[in-house]
Amino acid sequence: MKWLRLVLKLLPFVLGVVVLVLVVFWLSGFFTERVAPAQVNTELPRFDPTKETLEPVEVVIKPVIEEVVGTVKARERTTVSARIMSTITKIHVRAGDNVRVGDVLVELDRAALERQRNQAQAALQAAEAALKQAEDDLSRAERLRQQQPGAISEQQFNEFRTRRDQAQANYEKAKQALAEIEVNISYCTITSPRNGRIVDRLAEEGDTASPGVPLLTLYDPASLRLEVPVIENVAAHLNIGDKVKVYIDALQQEIEGTVDEKVPQADVATRTVLVKVSLPETPGLVEGMFGRLKIEAGSREHLCLNIQAIKRIGQLDFVEVVREDGTKEQRLIQIGRFGRPGHVEVLSGLNAGEKVAIPKRPETSESIGTDQPQCLASPASEQQ
Repeated sequence: MKWLRLVLKLLPFVLGVVVLVLVVFWLSGFFTERVAPAQVNTELPRFDPTKETLEPVEVVIKPVIEEVVGTVKARERTTVSARIMSTITKIHVRAGDNVRVGDVLVELDRAALERQRNQAQAALQAAEAALKQAEDDLSRAERLRQQQPGAISEQQFNEFRTRRDQAQANYEKAKQALAEIEVNISYCTITSPRNGRIVDRLAEEGDTASPGVPLLTLYDPASLRLEVPVIENVAAHLNIGDKVKVYIDALQQEIEGTVDEKVPQADVATRTVLVKVSLPETPGLVEGMFGRLKIEAGSREHLCLNIQAIKRIGQLDFVEVVREDGTKEQRLIQIGRFGRPGHVEVLSGLNAGEKVAIPKRPETSESIGTDQPQCLASPASEQQ
């Protein structure tokens, strides 16, 4: 009975092994009929001149454009502040207003200064009267001394002259004091020092203006320029007076600028040179905008392919390359930016001189998508 129990205990294990072996044989195709090995000849598609045309893959030369980002700043930027401490009575401008040289911007309270001017005028009149009296006394003493020598001693005569000199000094002092007050009163009217546009108003009516504390900020829109840190090896291609292209993203507009200044020193941390490009006065262009400086830094060759030869399958691009014997080979390629009109840059998959088949019926632009960025070919490539 012992051996029977042992057999019953081992039976499930043995059955499992047998089933596993049978499944392995079935999956390996042991129970199916095998196909005898043989060579199958497939016919490659051939070029059909009635339906297709041939076009070679061309090599074109295109300038290498380096884009450097920068900020629009004004060369002539002015901060307007008061020269005296006084209360602001009137501000005639707001941010965005255009002003010209001499336009009144801010008026300060002048009541206290006008009272000082009245006092200074009175002091000047008194000093003038004292000077006239001292001159008259000195003149009488001189006449008496000439008519009666010895009537006035030398000491008395010198006293008359000293009083005249003191009166003269007091008169000049009073006149200077009045002139200083007149200048301070003129400071109560703050005018624009240049033509420009108000960009910031930092005070309001009723505030107290202090010397040197900014009240307004303005800049000349005709003095705008793009300041960009250009990497030193690219900056070597730029010279003062060079015409360059600047693209302003906010305006979606390309502007021709002139290299106005190149700082003769490279930043040690970034290895860049600060280049300043003056821009013409452009509607909508304001200080602080983002801009891209386009610098032509040499040229390079690339392959150019007719876009009608490209077939898109999913996210992949294919072309049919025609061999010397007339057979066609479907080949995967990678495309780049647009070249000259109707053509596209090929990054990989083709060689220069290879010929591709183009259907005689033009395909739509959807065959390669419309999301490729545009790049213009050089004049030399257009001639090819």
